[in-house]
Amino acid sequence: MTREDQLRDFLAASGWGDAVVTPIPGDASTRSYARLRDGVRNALLMNQPQGAETPVAPAHAGAEERRALGYNAVARLAGADIGRFAAVANHLKEAGLSAPEVFAADNAAGFMVLEDLGDGLFDQVVDGGGDERALYLGAMEVLAKLHARPAPDAISGKPLFAYDETALLAEADLLTEWFFPHALGRAATADEVEEHRGLWRSALAPVLASPRVFVHRDYHAQNLLWLPQRSGAARTGLIDFQDAVAGSHSYDLVSLLEDARRDVDPAVAQAAVRHYLEMMTAQGTPLDEAGFRAEMAAIAAQRNAKIVGIFARLFRRDGKPRYLGYLPRVWGNLNHDLAHPSLASLRAWYDRTIPPEKRL
Repeated sequence: MTREDQLRDFLAASGWGDAVVTPIPGDASTRSYARLRDGVRNALLMNQPQGAETPVAPAHAGAEERRALGYNAVARLAGADIGRFAAVANHLKEAGLSAPEVFAADNAAGFMVLEDLGDGLFDQVVDGGGDERALYLGAMEVLAKLHARPAPDAISGKPLFAYDETALLAEADLLTEWFFPHALGRAATADEVEEHRGLWRSALAPVLASPRVFVHRDYHAQNLLWLPQRSGAARTGLIDFQDAVAGSHSYDLVSLLEDARRDVDPAVAQAAVRHYLEMMTAQGTPLDEAGFRAEMAAIAAQRNAKIVGIFARLFRRDGKPRYLGYLPRVWGNLNHDLAHPSLASLRAWYDRTIPPEKRL
């Protein structure tokens, strides 16, 4: 049976057999989406071919076993497990947040019909004249609500993996693996790779020692929808959260405020951080501001180093040159992050190893 046959059977069995299927563009994943319209009803179709990505690592897997399984297992990515999406969606909805309702699913085949939260993506709303400050403060309300309690060990039987040292270092390694050949015309030496990894291990140690909370992991303006008809934290719609992990308070915050695809007004970013800290205090879960800002710098720098590597990989391996256009912004963010005093050793390594004119 072809994939098209499987899809037709799934839609028929789920009551959407007569729907008009309109693909939604996207090119950075093996997962694809389409809009379903059947008379007055509408929904979204998720199509995740099984076997297209490395499977999720077992909950008990150690670093060596994860490395043997491949990058997805090392980096704690969900792979093709759409059941994880459904589990996290239900978890978010139970917390009073706006995740899509799952109408129908075939986990074995990799199909799911979801609630359509509309077209109000943050980036499009802001670019269309929307109030950037209001949207970004609303997104902070979601994070404060998620961070009101420690991360659970599992969600509906699916382990919520720790965003641990193995995952974070593997992500940082993408820069030396993929950006060096792109920008410098050579592979990184073994000494460069090991020194880079060691510096990140030291920089991330305080982050890894801090309490863990739920981390969406892809919390940015193209994965958040503005739902002004709802109230409170539910005004922010959440999608693309299947790779959720247990990690740093700062990860999703810097993912949104240091967006690889758009510039955020610095005044809005400052107001968002302040709003988040005030909400954390108001709900009885205050954070030490100086420590939190140091953690923000480390996590933001690690995340931007990862993105530099990913965008170089998308170009060199996958033939997607448009991602190179984002690199100057990502490097600008990374240079800013490395200016934090706690990251002085890493900053010196980057200054010595990758000349400023090559950081694009």
